[in-house]
Amino acid sequence: MAKYSKKVVERIVGLVKSDTYTIAEICQQVGISQATFHRWQDEHEDFALAIEDARESRMQFFVQEAKKSLLKKIQGYEVTETKVVTVPTKGDPSKPTIKEQTTQKKHIQPDTAAVIFTLTNGDPTRWRNRQTTEVTGKDGKDLFKTLSDEELDREIADLEKKLKQ
Repeated sequence: MAKYSKKVVERIVGLVKSDTYTIAEICQQVGISQATFHRWQDEHEDFALAIEDARESRMQFFVQEAKKSLLKKIQGYEVTETKVVTVPTKGDPSKPTIKEQTTQKKHIQPDTAAVIFTLTNGDPTRWRNRQTTEVTGKDGKDLFKTLSDEELDREIADLEKKLKQ
């Protein structure tokens, strides 16, 4: 079982920053129990802060990568595809010989869903995904605001009767 040291803390922080390991996986790689990990967080403020900073750093990295990916999806991008045709070598059939190799650039079109996502989240007042309907009276005022509870109950009962007819 590893003892608390700067070296162990740095290794744990590095694992937290580098990937989405679970606490159990990190503890296994470092050679401590999960209980030890949690105890260190409670007992050592510098350890708890280092873990929190590492998680925040990892999340910022993920956000940056997501933004880059979204930008590619919005703009479209180029991909180079290489197609290789091989034939068996006459003297040694286990080693193929390249007969033909073609390289082709393809443009991947922007993703409509990504564009809609960006517009609806980036400028929701102009780009809405859903419509809202408001029902008002002739003068634009709320139909039921001025009615008492008893009047509302009578109105509901009348409407229910009409539905049953």
